[in-house]
Amino acid sequence: MTTGNSNRANPRDSREGGSAWAHIMRGLWRTPLGVFAIVMTTASITLMLIGMGAELLGFFENPYVGIFIYMILPGGMLLGLLLIPVAAYLRRRQWRKTRIAKDHLQLDLSNPKHRFFLIGFVVLTVVNMVILGVVGYEGYHFTDSPYFCGMVCHRVMAPEYTAYLRSPHSRVSCVECHIGPGAQWFVRAKLSGLRQVYAVLTNSYSRPIPVPVEALRPARDTCEECHWPEKFYGKKVKQFIRFTDNDQLTPEKTEIALHIGGHNPVTGSFEGIHWHVSKDVKVQYLAANEKRTGISRVRVTRPDGSTDEFVNSDIKIEDGYVPKWRTMDCIDCHNRPTHIMDMPEDVVDFGLLSKKINPKIKGIRADGLTAIEIRYTSQDDAGKNLVNNLMELQKKRNAVQAAKYEGDIRKAGEYLLGRYLGNVWPDMKVSWGTYKTHLGHRYADEGYGCWRCHDDEHENKKGGTISQDCSFCHDEPE
Repeated sequence: MTTGNSNRANPRDSREGGSAWAHIMRGLWRTPLGVFAIVMTTASITLMLIGMGAELLGFFENPYVGIFIYMILPGGMLLGLLLIPVAAYLRRRQWRKTRIAKDHLQLDLSNPKHRFFLIGFVVLTVVNMVILGVVGYEGYHFTDSPYFCGMVCHRVMAPEYTAYLRSPHSRVSCVECHIGPGAQWFVRAKLSGLRQVYAVLTNSYSRPIPVPVEALRPARDTCEECHWPEKFYGKKVKQFIRFTDNDQLTPEKTEIALHIGGHNPVTGSFEGIHWHVSKDVKVQYLAANEKRTGISRVRVTRPDGSTDEFVNSDIKIEDGYVPKWRTMDCIDCHNRPTHIMDMPEDVVDFGLLSKKINPKIKGIRADGLTAIEIRYTSQDDAGKNLVNNLMELQKKRNAVQAAKYEGDIRKAGEYLLGRYLGNVWPDMKVSWGTYKTHLGHRYADEGYGCWRCHDDEHENKKGGTISQDCSFCHDEPE
């Protein structure tokens, strides 16, 4: 029986009677918000379970499906679960506005209906927590996977991801180097990722992606999980193979023995190139620009605690750049350990060496270089024209030869196109040589490599210099 303004009561509510709990639960289905919350929760859970099963069975390969399963649907489920008590509260308040008398919410465990409700609530809560836990765990691994890093933002990260897949570290996940173990760097990376997601959504990201990465974790926390300077590597013979336009059949071979060094177990000291990152010394430098292609000062702290500083007064700090001391680690030389880009000469010479380019075709080296160095407007443009451009260059050189070797020329063109598509992205402003390596001194004229410091021009107070003597790093193989 109702009291107060009973003529405003819903006749159907009066007929049904029951406890306050019963009225609230039935009332959820009579409010748009309650129906929306229940449907959203149920649909999200159902789609999550179906999606996870389908992904485990290999039905999906699109990374955006993973975003939907592990990010959007869990959000929908949580929103629905939060809206259910909100809808119940609004329903209760509506009763008070209409002055319909209802019992206070009571939980009586001696009442079978109440016990059933409590058991159902606990079971559903546990089920929901298990589902969210499993989805959260899978979502965590999904967002840490190379597939997510490379494919979700595929247009932005295509150059880096493509190079990663063919690199020596292709079986090492992105996060092992870019984040490493521990919660602190994980949180920092995810917060930084939000800024990057915003840049992608607003199309305000840099083209090309700037290097070096400023917020990259120190190599001692990542690289040295697998590589460490205490291991003695000694010498390693490296061979360089080059062809010339005048001789496409016989390559020029150069061999050097690199003094990789490390901790020598015989002498007990660090030696060779890896001396720079040994635990016995600390090498710091002050770069003159963001790319670190100019080094104005180098500071060395030796095992006895003494410090020496070498200065090149001719190298000036670029306007607008705020220099800061950096402790030298692995990536100061191995700046492209995973995202290794090729150069045109290397591509063509490897094609001649592997016979993917027929070396008997006169002028194919020069024409191949010309064909892949043309500034195509897009990768699609290169796909449509590169092979034909090579064919046209050969026809201009020697029409008879072009007709004779047409199949081989087109085969060479397809090889060059494949390598072009793996190294050049015009829409990202990534071209040949955009990302160079500091290993060696091949690009010394542009400020890359060992000679940034080893130039005989960085001088300390006593007149000593950082030597450019070749034998410091390599010599003739024995």
